Amino acid sequence: MSTDEQLLSIADELYALPQEEFTPARDAKVRELKADKELAAAVKKLKKPSVAAWVVNLFVRREPDQVDQVIGVGQALREAQEGMDGAELRALTRQRRQLTSAVTQQARSLARDEGVKVTGAVSDQVEATLTAAMLDPECARAVRSGLLTAALSATGVDAVDVAAVVAVPEALGFSATPTSGTAPGPPELHVVPGDENARRREEAETALAAAQEAVDETETALAEANRAVAELQARSLQIQSEIDELRRTLSEREASAEETDEELEEAEDAQGEAEAAHSAAVKTRDTARHTLDALG
Repeated sequence: MSTDEQLLSIADELYALPQEEFTPARDAKVRELKADKELAAAVKKLKKPSVAAWVVNLFVRREPDQVDQVIGVGQALREAQEGMDGAELRALTRQRRQLTSAVTQQARSLARDEGVKVTGAVSDQVEATLTAAMLDPECARAVRSGLLTAALSATGVDAVDVAAVVAVPEALGFSATPTSGTAPGPPELHVVPGDENARRREEAETALAAAQEAVDETETALAEANRAVAELQARSLQIQSEIDELRRTLSEREASAEETDEELEEAEDAQGEAEAAHSAAVKTRDTARHTLDALG
């Protein structure tokens, strides 16, 4: 096995670990490989993934079929958008957002099962990375590797430097090894028999930890709800402002229409008077002509 292949295999193992275990495990691997200085140096350079990158890597390993479907749908949407008009493209964008939002929730759920709190900001980065995988084929390859070190962002137009966010260059084209995880069980309590106070204290500490976890989760949900309310309030104010402007414009147009109607009525009266005067003048001319003709 070549050095690159060995490094890729080691990276695949390290990036499958819980985030807090990455650095100790990497350093231990470096010590283990001290006889192979080249490989040890390469392993030492492996970067610890950001929280968002770790969540995506976790999702890729736990739900590889789901990731393949997302990437496949992204490719289909890219092909379908050729020749679409503006309305169709907007509908396509909404579909893509709905899909990435749903998948992001699944990834957050997996991370939560692993005891990792995913904040709103991290969730946005996870969704941006999954969106990038749908928009850009190179980003899709980076995501599928399960060796991300940082979140991705793509517009579907400009090129993305995916090599900067994967552990090793060979990651592009590599598929992460699927893993299966189990939810952590309840902590074991070690109480000295007969020590009732110690037992109660550990029970209280366990209850406090569970309560704090619930507070953290609800705090995140509350922050997201507050943000959604603020955005909708701003949107409501904007729409109301537009409605007020339209009402003002309508009022001006109605007033202008009334003035025009009055002017039209006056013009029609003047038209009638002019027609009557013209008719009288024609009649007078015709009478004068007949009189002149009669005189020879």
